[in-house]
Amino acid sequence: MAEKSSLHPAQLDYERQKRKDEMKQQVVTFALMIIFTIISFSMVIAEIDKLFVIPVIIVLAAVQVGFQLYYFMHMSHKGHELPAFMFYGGVFAAFLTILALIALVWW
Repeated sequence: MAEKSSLHPAQLDYERQKRKDEMKQQVVTFALMIIFTIISFSMVIAEIDKLFVIPVIIVLAAVQVGFQLYYFMHMSHKGHELPAFMFYGGVFAAFLTILALIALVWW
């Protein structure tokens, strides 16, 4: 027996389009993450200078972490403002801690 939806047809179409767009974003993001990984491995295999490769890999890894959080952990969705705020606050505190430790060691 088919379930009847309580949604208006226009709202149902909107929800379908929204889910389709979200799935498209996730597939594109996944493809970008695979490409970033291939780029990282290619630079290491090609034995490019370490002073160039290491920062590039760190930047690509940071972008991938952002993609993971924003798209795959659904931090972009409504209602996830508090967890996102707490996470970004923790990242900021970690950044300040690392910056302070670097300053202590180098001065």
